[in-house]
Amino acid sequence: MRKYKQVKEKKVTYDLDEWEEVERRAAKMHMKTGTYIKRVSIDKRISYCDMEAAGSVVKAINAVGGNINQLARKANEINSIYAEDIEKLESGVKEICRIVSSFLSTQQWGTL
Repeated sequence: MRKYKQVKEKKVTYDLDEWEEVERRAAKMHMKTGTYIKRVSIDKRISYCDMEAAGSVVKAINAVGGNINQLARKANEINSIYAEDIEKLESGVKEICRIVSSFLSTQQWGTL
């Protein structure tokens, strides 16, 4: 059995305009150019979604994270937790699920 996996390396040449386009697309996908080229050559296309609009989703997730932290501290202090606190936490999680679902369903998914 071989110790290292076998690989194949291929040199590809781009003109400057083509390379700028590859760099632009890779940056849009938050990838290194080499990773982008490899993914595109294997997967044929990459789907993306503009995540700048995800601010409200991130806020909701952070709020629930804060609630979970507060409940954990309270439970550790008194070695108990109230059913009301658990219900608040459950409603927060349901709200996050609703927001994420709504966000994803309204996003424009594109391909490069």
